Amino acid sequence: MLNYLKRSKFLDRVRMVIRAKQYAYSTEKTYVSWIYRFIIFHNKRHPKDMGNSEISEFLTYFGSGKKGLCFYPKSSFKCFSVFI
Repeated sequence: MLNYLKRSKFLDRVRMVIRAKQYAYSTEKTYVSWIYRFIIFHNKRHPKDMGNSEISEFLTYFGSGKKGLCFYPKSSFKCFSVFI
C-alpha cells in the first residue's frame, strides 16, 4: 500500500491541494486514505474516468459494513465532494 501511495502523482496533487488549503495533517491522511481505497476498489482506475455512480457504489459497499471496516460517512462524503 505505501509504495502505491508514494508513487501516485494524482495523490501527490491531492496532498498539495490539501496543504495549500491548510487542512490538518490528520485530515490529509484521512482524505488520501479514502481516495486510495476508492482507486483500489475500482481496480486502479483513475478517478477522472469515474463519476457519481462509482462513488455511490463505493460508499454503499463500505457503508454496508463489509470486511468489518469502519465507515465515516461525513469525512468520506466531504473528501469525495472536494477531490473526486
